Amino acid sequence: MTVFNNPASPLFSKALEIKKLILQRCNTFTQVKQFQGRLFRLGLHQDSYLINMILRSSLESGNTVHARLIFEQTTEPNIFLWNTMIRGFVANDCFCEAIRFYHLMRREGLFPNNFTFPFVLKACARLSDVHLGVRIHPQVVKAGFELDVFVKTSLLCLYAKCGFLEDAHRLFDEIPERNVVSWTAIISGFIEFGRFFEAIDMFMRLVNVELKPDSFTLVRVLSACSQLGDQEKGDKIRRYVEEMGMGRNVFVATSLVDMYSKFGRMDKARVVFDKMPEKDVVTWSAMIGGYASNGLPKEALELFFQMRREKVKPDCFTIVGVLSACARLGTLEVGDSASSLIEKNDFLSNPILGTALIDMYAKCGSMFQAWELFKGMKERDLVVWNAVISGLAMNGYVQDALGLFGQMEKLGTPPDGNTFIGLLCACTHAGLVTDGQRYFNGMSHTYSMKPRIEHYGCMVDLLGRAGLLDEAHQLIKDMPFEANAIVWGALLGGCRIHKNTQLAEYVLKRLIELEPWNSGNYVLLSNILSASGRWDDAANLRLVMNEQGLQKIPAFSWIEIDGFVHEFLVGDKSHPLSGKIYSKLDELSKRLKEMGFVHATEHVLFDIEEEEKEHSLGFHSEKLAVSLGLICTKPSVPIRVVKNLRVCGDCHTALKLISKITSREIIVRDNNRFHCFKEGSCSCKDYW
Repeated sequence: MTVFNNPASPLFSKALEIKKLILQRCNTFTQVKQFQGRLFRLGLHQDSYLINMILRSSLESGNTVHARLIFEQTTEPNIFLWNTMIRGFVANDCFCEAIRFYHLMRREGLFPNNFTFPFVLKACARLSDVHLGVRIHPQVVKAGFELDVFVKTSLLCLYAKCGFLEDAHRLFDEIPERNVVSWTAIISGFIEFGRFFEAIDMFMRLVNVELKPDSFTLVRVLSACSQLGDQEKGDKIRRYVEEMGMGRNVFVATSLVDMYSKFGRMDKARVVFDKMPEKDVVTWSAMIGGYASNGLPKEALELFFQMRREKVKPDCFTIVGVLSACARLGTLEVGDSASSLIEKNDFLSNPILGTALIDMYAKCGSMFQAWELFKGMKERDLVVWNAVISGLAMNGYVQDALGLFGQMEKLGTPPDGNTFIGLLCACTHAGLVTDGQRYFNGMSHTYSMKPRIEHYGCMVDLLGRAGLLDEAHQLIKDMPFEANAIVWGALLGGCRIHKNTQLAEYVLKRLIELEPWNSGNYVLLSNILSASGRWDDAANLRLVMNEQGLQKIPAFSWIEIDGFVHEFLVGDKSHPLSGKIYSKLDELSKRLKEMGFVHATEHVLFDIEEEEKEHSLGFHSEKLAVSLGLICTKPSVPIRVVKNLRVCGDCHTALKLISKITSREIIVRDNNRFHCFKEGSCSCKDYW
């Protein structure tokens, strides 16, 4: 009962005044208690309308305990009060309490209405309690609400959330007039359980019925396109987003950036990014991370510097992307500077951040810093262990990598496939064939783990480099799946080292079948033929390349000095310090000849005079980069160079001697492994 049904009551004006005050001022728990006291003084503490207002205010302030006390003091709560309590509990994430009150209401003999069902079903969905939802479903039908769009949508949400997608779809089809919430529920259900194709199909149907989805739905469906790798559908949704004017929505636009990044279409991602009127840190992070993960590290760092100029504070995801780019370019100074923007404790307590920094240090050849960070990590998950094992392996600390694996086993951390890739790479680095075979066989025998194609590739690489070409070839034949270009390429690398032109030609045919567009296959065989003196065959191979329009991938080398990345091509003279660089190379060349160094001219592809070959080898991009490092850095600072292709044998020997002549540590990372030259020796022990 309520006094508002009787305007003649002497309390009507007082009740009206309290109602007005509650609407205007009842915003805090203290005010709730004050108004509750006034109701008691006026004898209105059982007025259902005013009690409902007090209950709502109490629940909106988050005080569910006090709301329950008020409710329990009500002698005859009606359906509206029960609904207010159930709704309030759900709004405060007290889902079990909401369901308990629903049962209490039923025991009191009150039947739920179309306001009760949506909230109790929402509680069931949040608790994934499909069994209770199934018991409530007949009650919905019995109450005559099976055609109510809100009740039906709540049932649909429950079934979709719990994975009963066929039941959810059937309910969806039964709704006479579907709203955006209904469509969003079924689309989200399909996405939640990996049925991305159905989700996108439902979204297209939603568009066709001219309902306007909200930003949440658009973000989810763009995520589904990313998961499917369906760029055509992604482009369609992008056009729809622009037509609806949703491209200005930061969440939707960021999802588009993320989707195109996952497609590898950074050009399209950048167009969306540049059009955004407002960008938050998530947007910047998505773009930077996209560049880093798609092999565009320079662009990632340029964007990071722009982000800093625009005074946007990076978060941990930004830093992970930046560190990944620094690892790719070998820019230790930039990586150190970026990592200083995050508290050191965050790196020690966050495995994702810690792994990114360890990986960056390792790939920049600063394994001591990587190791120190690893020792300080408060939480070491498997990814952290794998990063350190791989880092030790690539930097030539092979026994340390193998020893760390033993420590990991003792601590009870089970390895995964990536752990064994690190171990096998360590064995390949040092030529430990027996150890490599033991780890490879132990995957299945000890850990019941089936080797992936990457593990076979590592073993083929190990055997091939050791000269066991027949064993490597047999391993490929025995693989339980078809070998890919990486596996055949590993065997081809072994053929190059040991000059087995017959097997190399066979391998090349398989490679051309798998990737006819890759000029590197032709170039490597041409090198093998040239090294064997088969210049006519090498020339014919170059002719085939020209006929098919294939160009040799240009070799680039990068060096970071004072936070700036310098890029070189073979014979490059575009650098402002080009004169000094070539003067330094001439000086080094004379000192190398005094030590008896002779250019390994078999590493030159073309059939030209010996003097021209020596000239070509003398100006390889990594030598230019090292010369700049010698000119512009202090003697105590290691010279770090990154090359996009393999360092040739001539450069390897020359740089090893240059490190001795200059008493400098020179670290070169190519597309295959690390070479740490120090005092005339190399970390790879010349086994490559």
